[in-house]
Amino acid sequence: MNKLQERATDLLKGGTVKLIIGFEQGNNKIRPFFCEKPEDAEKLIYSDDCSTNNAVYLTKKELIGDNKIAIIATYKEIASIIQLNKENQIKKENLMVLTVDKDGDVTELTSFEEMEKFCEENTPAPDPVVAALIEKIDKMNREERWAYWKSELDKCIRCYACRAACPLCYCNRCISEVNCPQWLDPWKSTLSNIEWQINRVMHMSGRCTGCGACAKACPLDLPIGILTKKMSTDIKEMLGEGEGGNVLSTFNPNDKENFIH
Repeated sequence: MNKLQERATDLLKGGTVKLIIGFEQGNNKIRPFFCEKPEDAEKLIYSDDCSTNNAVYLTKKELIGDNKIAIIATYKEIASIIQLNKENQIKKENLMVLTVDKDGDVTELTSFEEMEKFCEENTPAPDPVVAALIEKIDKMNREERWAYWKSELDKCIRCYACRAACPLCYCNRCISEVNCPQWLDPWKSTLSNIEWQINRVMHMSGRCTGCGACAKACPLDLPIGILTKKMSTDIKEMLGEGEGGNVLSTFNPNDKENFIH
């Protein structure tokens, strides 16, 4: 039993937490694991292959209730927890954040200052594939960009896996579900697909932590993560940082208006 498994066993045996959200080895790949029993702690693992952003479960009241829980966190979870706290979506007193270093030692991050320092020191290197595609899109003129996104988003089947995987998509009722008034056509169509994705990235702009969960969840491998990152980058350059990082929920009379045509 490694140090992570030992720590998890002690936390559950002592009643410090009721649930530990972590990772286990599945049949084909590593998957989320919800550990409630000390004897199951030996299933917990932590490696570079833990790619799912388990912070998505922290706003699921039906899962965690008002119990104190622990989460085995990678950079993705910690960055998301910081943003969820800014948006008043978690109770820190009910959450224990644990991370594992390269030597297997388990560390508890007890404050948001420690979490922010962890993220600063462990920010992943830019993905060269993503950077190359963004550079390619930046070189397109307006007509070429429209043709590119129209072609890509026409394939969307509106399964909303991107929404389900995102830890910051926690609205009880999504715009895609509102039918009075009807904001989006409920069926798949090119224009409605584009409207859905534009609405999604507008809600994420300034908030997205860049974890890539939306793109990983897409069954068609659409470049929706690129769309999110590109809009977030452009808005940050034009409007700066909003309160809590959410530029579209704040107003500054000095904001530039050169994007209006």
